Amino acid sequence: MANQADQSPQHNQPGESSRNSQPWSPWDWSQSYSRQLWVVLLVMLVFFAWSVYTYRSGPAQIRYTTFLEQLEKDNVSQVTVKGDKITGDLKKEARKPAGLQAGAQRGFFSDSQQDDESGDPNGGEKAEKPAGRSYQQFITYLPSFGDQDLMDELRSRGVAVETLPKSDTNWAYLIVTMLPFVLLIALFYSQYKRFEGQSGEGIFSIGKSRARLYQRSQESTRFDDVAGAQGAKTELHELVSFLKDPGKIRDLGAEVPTGVMLVGPPGTGKTLLARAVAGEAEVPFFSITGSDFMEMFVGVGAKRVRSLFQDAKKQAPSIVFIDEIDAIGRRRGAGLGGGHDEREQTLNQLLSELDGFEETNDVIVMTATNRPDVLDPALMRPGRFDRRIIVDLPNTGDRQKILDIYAKKKQMDDGVDLAALARSTPGFSGADLKNMLNEAALLAARKEKTIISNEDIEQARDKILMGLVRQGLALTDEEKQMVAYHEAGHAIVGASLKYADPVHKVSIVPRTKAMGATQQFPEGEKYIYHREYLADRLSVMMGGRAAEMLVFDTATSGAGNDLQNATQIARRMVLEWGMSGRFEHMALGSRDDQVFLGEQIARSRQYSEMTAQEVDKEVESLLNEAYLRAGKILEDNRQAMDELARSLIENEEVGGKVVYELLEGSGTL
Repeated sequence: MANQADQSPQHNQPGESSRNSQPWSPWDWSQSYSRQLWVVLLVMLVFFAWSVYTYRSGPAQIRYTTFLEQLEKDNVSQVTVKGDKITGDLKKEARKPAGLQAGAQRGFFSDSQQDDESGDPNGGEKAEKPAGRSYQQFITYLPSFGDQDLMDELRSRGVAVETLPKSDTNWAYLIVTMLPFVLLIALFYSQYKRFEGQSGEGIFSIGKSRARLYQRSQESTRFDDVAGAQGAKTELHELVSFLKDPGKIRDLGAEVPTGVMLVGPPGTGKTLLARAVAGEAEVPFFSITGSDFMEMFVGVGAKRVRSLFQDAKKQAPSIVFIDEIDAIGRRRGAGLGGGHDEREQTLNQLLSELDGFEETNDVIVMTATNRPDVLDPALMRPGRFDRRIIVDLPNTGDRQKILDIYAKKKQMDDGVDLAALARSTPGFSGADLKNMLNEAALLAARKEKTIISNEDIEQARDKILMGLVRQGLALTDEEKQMVAYHEAGHAIVGASLKYADPVHKVSIVPRTKAMGATQQFPEGEKYIYHREYLADRLSVMMGGRAAEMLVFDTATSGAGNDLQNATQIARRMVLEWGMSGRFEHMALGSRDDQVFLGEQIARSRQYSEMTAQEVDKEVESLLNEAYLRAGKILEDNRQAMDELARSLIENEEVGGKVVYELLEGSGTL
């Protein structure tokens, strides 16, 4: 569709890996879970240090006998009684025995540390002990057998006595004790909500089906809203009729198809057709994607399949649509790395639900994929997916209908010819056409225009075909001249050959994919390619290299993409299509488009090493012949090529009509 003059150099930029894909590490501060964990640990450490500090800096715990001694010395000013706990203040500081610490609990110290200051318990002289810390506040506890004379003694000494209920709660101590646990619970709860937000469901409902149920009133898309794909719409319309009146076909002994698979390139409208079925059917329509079954836990996908079919059976007759089924339907046990347990279990459950021991009545499964070659053979056999509907790229008439639908929603200039636009967009899918008109609208809005013109659509089409314009790229005069002659060579050869596609436009504007391009669009749809057409196509591809050698007597890297595509076509002509003199009626092999590495290694070549050498010679012969033809055409039209190159240097873009006028002026056409 477009010959690229120069492939822009591609550099392998180091990609930034997603943080979510990295394994969790407590030392990675960039991960939110690590930050939360360290915050919780820091808070717990602070509260632990605070509790130890308050424990050691609190009132001194003394023995009950020491309290009575201080009371006898008339050194107690006031006490507070709470259950069996007595706290109080002394009138003057006292020394506690060595070894007793502030805030110590009962039984913490050994008996040797709790000897009284009064003397040796064996009756000897008082032992020399290091003096303890002084204290003025104290804590002690009543003995379990009580002390009936204590209250009288306190009253006689004039000590102020305060009593507190035993059931009073120490809230400060309770908060300090429970706060770390509360923080841990909050941390785990935040992670649970994070998991629920990412997966869209709670951890306890992870095995439930994620399919969305559509009713006819919810889906506004109808078959009339889908342009083209007439054969696919006919098949699907018949499917909807089966579900509306299943008895009509059962009276004939027929059964409603179990599965329908929509197969086609990306962007051809497979999902749009499924939405149209949902809008047309008067039955429940469950929609889900293949990736929704996959989860990090093995067995979840199979459970979701069971849940999906249970919901569908409850509302039968119904339709289940699984988009991108290749996510779970890939061939089992393929490749060198073994299988994938979760995907294979999910596929096994799906196969069982489709045509297993238990029959599934009046539940039709629709799927869509653009990779039928990777699907498991068991999934494709009759009885499971009985119908395989091909949704191919739209032809010229279908493209015009698609453009008519999308153009209704946009302000288009009266001079825009949608029929001509449909002819100039071969190979475009419906999604490509929609994107092209949307890009044209964005370009018009950028220029502050109120309507979309042909110029905007042309720029949008070039952007889709060749990428963005590379701003700020400064080519030297020599480089620009080389690119101009390269593209002029493509254009002159393409316009001179009988079976080549007509030249639409020649450009040397640097873009993302190429430094220049020669656009050729066929006059009509092509479904079969004859040898003369392919030979002319090879010559057009060789036109850029032939122009370089003719004018500059050197080769440049700009022909790299041309040579690669030409070699691929020539090899297919020899191996697959029998278009060489040596292997005229033989198909020696197919393209190496297998997906799995194991199949590539296990597949043996269908011809000998000697034959492989002859194949290489035939490919080389086709390419050399195409190069010589292109060189001869450029030598005969050197004047037209020079004028076209000068025009490209001045204007950067030249229309196809100018190319044909230059050839007519030189007397070639």
